[in-house]
Amino acid sequence: MIFKDLVIKNRSFRGFDESVKISRKQLEELVDCARLTPAAQNIQPLKYYLSCDEQTNSIIQPITRWAGALPNHKLPYEGHRPTAFIVICFDKTVGGEDASRFMKDVGICAQTIMLAAASMDINGCMIGAFSADKLSEALALPAHLQPVLILALGKGDEDIRIVEAKDGKTTYYRDESDVHYVPKRSLAEELIN
Repeated sequence: MIFKDLVIKNRSFRGFDESVKISRKQLEELVDCARLTPAAQNIQPLKYYLSCDEQTNSIIQPITRWAGALPNHKLPYEGHRPTAFIVICFDKTVGGEDASRFMKDVGICAQTIMLAAASMDINGCMIGAFSADKLSEALALPAHLQPVLILALGKGDEDIRIVEAKDGKTTYYRDESDVHYVPKRSLAEELIN
């Protein structure tokens, strides 16, 4: 697959086919890809909590908030939830108390995982809208592990289309058929010179 096609395939899915399960081995393979990425000063302060069983997924799911730009939709819909999660955590015993200097590492690792997932025909969504304290308590995480990002994963079952942004409007939206549209600025608008 051409890399750009993989990037296009890697959309933020908010609906999944719950009959398609993701295995722990698949999740470990995704984290192994992230493990090999560059890291600030090569400190590697990120740890990964893996969930691919219904019981743990049902603990994580209600703590997440999805699709803030679609307030009239309660996503994911019942029966269309992800079948796996990866919770990216910052390990204070490795990186110190201030996670902010490692947020670029979080982005690099998360995108690497999502692209690797897309190459395995797994879809997902990065979720930053959650309470880290509630999640830590619900998963009984040790105090030195701070959740910083959740990756929801599964077999996507929705129609997502990239469209050209018009009049500077980039907010994603859905039509009456629940097709999800993602407006993207043109390349010319993105280039400085």
